[in-house]
Amino acid sequence: MTTSKNSKLKLGYKASAEQFAPRPLLNFAVEAETCGFDSVWVSDHFQPWRHTNGHAPFALAWLGAVGERTQRVILGTSVLTPTFRYQPAIVAQAFGTLACLNPGRMILGVGSGEALNELPVSDIEWPSAKERLARLREAVELIRQLWTRDFVTFQGEYYRTRNATIYDRPEQPVPIYISAGGPVAAKFAGRDGDGFICTSGKGDELYRDKLIPALEEGAKAAGRDPSTIERTIEIKVSFDTDRERAMRDTRIWAALALPAEDKAGIEDPREMERKAETVADQAYRRWLVSNDPDEHLEQIRPYIELGFTHLIFHAPGDDQSRFLQLYAKEILPRIRQRWG
Repeated sequence: MTTSKNSKLKLGYKASAEQFAPRPLLNFAVEAETCGFDSVWVSDHFQPWRHTNGHAPFALAWLGAVGERTQRVILGTSVLTPTFRYQPAIVAQAFGTLACLNPGRMILGVGSGEALNELPVSDIEWPSAKERLARLREAVELIRQLWTRDFVTFQGEYYRTRNATIYDRPEQPVPIYISAGGPVAAKFAGRDGDGFICTSGKGDELYRDKLIPALEEGAKAAGRDPSTIERTIEIKVSFDTDRERAMRDTRIWAALALPAEDKAGIEDPREMERKAETVADQAYRRWLVSNDPDEHLEQIRPYIELGFTHLIFHAPGDDQSRFLQLYAKEILPRIRQRWG
């Protein structure tokens, strides 16, 4: 498997905006930097996966606050949808400002969207996966133009601008990482992305036989070296000294155990919560559950061997400080010692 030229393995923390209010989530991000994580990534939800005790802080405002409270961690979205709630030009403006405030530290992670977040504020008929990806392609093209040109007049199928200029933007455009759950999006990430994002727990064959080959195919078709595209994966981990606690912690994220087709068009968190309860006993299957550091490293190892170079660890428990401290002590040093 080809590995990235970004040879140093990066270890990130996923800030769960669907689970925590803005202030605690901010404090966890600061603690992640103190604990030695290399990056902090936040989801951008308008509504959470569950209504009961759910949260959905505004990611763009939150990232501005995190930037002021941290010094070195990379900050990114995993992921933001620049095609429905936001006009792409507004995303370009927002990340231009964030990058000016935090030079060299911002990454724009983008995806094609979920009905849960987009329909409540747009009241549209949810488009097909093909149209959603076409919108994303066009949005990425427009954002890049706005970061590199003045007075951009863009006449796309979905988005238009007239003499638009982003006045505050960094000297180097913000890297754009493209999420992919299937080969078509992965090929797009290879062609146009600075990085590629996916999530764990879907079977090695998906990554080995579909996503990574499609990523490399897209890069080569565009005349790019595939190894220059950072391969990022959110790894769902429930690691604790108490194995039973680690198992219980996964239940709050039961929605992730639902098949994609069962949740694709759901726009109401209450309905998502009801459906998720039917598979709560299976929630742990999407997570690497362990109370043993050596076992946990073996659970993580396949993703590193597949060629992923930026691992974002998402923990399900309510006590995120416990996770951060434990992971910093027991897991991060072992990963770095073994894989660099």
